[in-house]
Amino acid sequence: MKYRIFAILALALTINACSKKSNPPANNPPVVTPPVTVTPIISLPAGWKMATGFMTGFPAGIQLYSFDSIFNTQKIKAYCLAYDSKNTSFEFKPVLSATAKTPSQFFADETGITLACINGGYFGGNQSFSLVKYNNTVTSPNIKSVTRTFNGNNTAYYPTRGAFGVSSTGTPSVAWVYNVGTGNDLIYSYPSPSPNAVNTAPQPQPTETFPAGGSVWNTTAAIGGSPVLIKNNNIQITDAEELISINNTTSRPRSAIGYLSNGIVLILAVEGDNAPNYPGINLADLASLLKTLGCTEALNLDGGGSTSLVVNNTKTVRPGDNGVERPVVSAVLIKRK
Repeated sequence: MKYRIFAILALALTINACSKKSNPPANNPPVVTPPVTVTPIISLPAGWKMATGFMTGFPAGIQLYSFDSIFNTQKIKAYCLAYDSKNTSFEFKPVLSATAKTPSQFFADETGITLACINGGYFGGNQSFSLVKYNNTVTSPNIKSVTRTFNGNNTAYYPTRGAFGVSSTGTPSVAWVYNVGTGNDLIYSYPSPSPNAVNTAPQPQPTETFPAGGSVWNTTAAIGGSPVLIKNNNIQITDAEELISINNTTSRPRSAIGYLSNGIVLILAVEGDNAPNYPGINLADLASLLKTLGCTEALNLDGGGSTSLVVNNTKTVRPGDNGVERPVVSAVLIKRK
């Protein structure tokens, strides 16, 4: 009898085992989260792509793009930072240092949350030759006079050099400006640059009434440079009128700042002095590159070995001084408020 009971139990176990084999549990695949697609805040031309490796922790409304391809028959490498100027969570902050330091040092020394830094305008030694204005305070004007030879004599000229600024509401603008009067706080902008030219008599020193059509430039923060590259949606390189000679027609590292019609600000750095791979770009191609990105107005900043764009505390382009950042006296910081 007990053998019969064991046989019945063995049969039951066999049936149960077979039942489990014939009905395996469902194979549930692991849940895969699809990658987040970030839409560019500007329309990217061919060759440009999102530089996501630099954007860890970036808030919405600010992005970095990279370009490593042929532009106008020449291979270039460039990075472009774009951000919404009217977004009140961002701050455009030009800064001046009493002693020259690298853009990486400007970035590291700044308090708060800094997102990016690019070199500013022109300088010599520890003196800035370009406008630096922040929080309605001018710490350096655009250079008020330059010396050029006329009729065999050293002669003073008074150029209206370019500047980029933002208003209290974040509205950007590019203008030919001059700090009029005895101080530096009153800045006038003009619809056209003062028509200076080498080998001709200098124009009068700019005032409230000359050049014609001038008005107070209502900006709370601004950085100077030279020359203007794009104005009123047209390429207009006014290096002759601004009396600026910076290897204009040769390939060099370049820095620039501009904006789109919707207020998106673009900060551009082009690698150069890195032959044979990346010799750089001339002013005409720089203006064209900015135009393809949608700039309606743009300004050239100090370039050459000064060009350095730091994003998220990381250098983007290779600096032109054999890969070593050059100390400069002014810079532009983009921060979180």
